[in-house]
Amino acid sequence: MASFSRTKRIAEEIRKVIGSMLISGIKDPRITSMISVTDVEVTSDLSYAYVYVSILGGNEEESMEGLKSASSFIRKEVSKSVKLRHTPQIIFKVDDSIKKGMYMEELIKKVNGNKDE
Repeated sequence: MASFSRTKRIAEEIRKVIGSMLISGIKDPRITSMISVTDVEVTSDLSYAYVYVSILGGNEEESMEGLKSASSFIRKEVSKSVKLRHTPQIIFKVDDSIKKGMYMEELIKKVNGNKDE
């Protein structure tokens, strides 16, 4: 149980570091300013960190390419901030839950609109 809370703390620290880097630290023009880190999952052996990002506006594929190319730089910066024996490999994934939520809200409004008639 102690290792579960440790991985959650490490994931939260990684999320904070990468979130601040997306605001000010990465100079890749493919990475838009409307990228935010929604969640980070770290494997139990701390070898991988899955970083879920939400991309609003801009080209999603291009932004993901920019993040993947900057992953080694991001990993180096994470290793400076989060003191671990081995820094996990960072893997970026798109979190489209906001888009899905907006779509579901639209469907609910349509259903509720049809009930009133």
